[in-house]
Amino acid sequence: QLQLVESGGGFVQPGGSLRLSCAVSGFTVDSYAIGWFRQAPGKEREGVSCINNFGGDTVYADSVKGRFTIVKDNAKNTVYLQMNSLKPEDTAVYYCAADPNYRIVQGIVGRIAYWGQGTQVTVSS
Repeated sequence: QLQLVESGGGFVQPGGSLRLSCAVSGFTVDSYAIGWFRQAPGKEREGVSCINNFGGDTVYADSVKGRFTIVKDNAKNTVYLQMNSLKPEDTAVYYCAADPNYRIVQGIVGRIAYWGQGTQVTVSS
């Protein structure tokens, strides 16, 4: 059974940092493309970052470039999203998702196969 479990969310002041984790089971992270998405109250879900199957290619939304970093740890079968210089507009529920097809995770074609349950990130003073 394929499963993704997010953790690491919480409350942080503007300018602070958080590291989100996406622990996967039922498959290995180097065989799937992984993406991080977020949804703020009253807004549509948006892509934040994604990484291809072997970890050699990454994509970031313009709003997080230079602040967020996505990394795969094959030994731990986990994908991380390091979030620095957090802003109030980063407040959202963050989800990780997986699909064997990188183009699907990038949102180019199709629908992502597997999703986690989400973790809340709140940035506020």
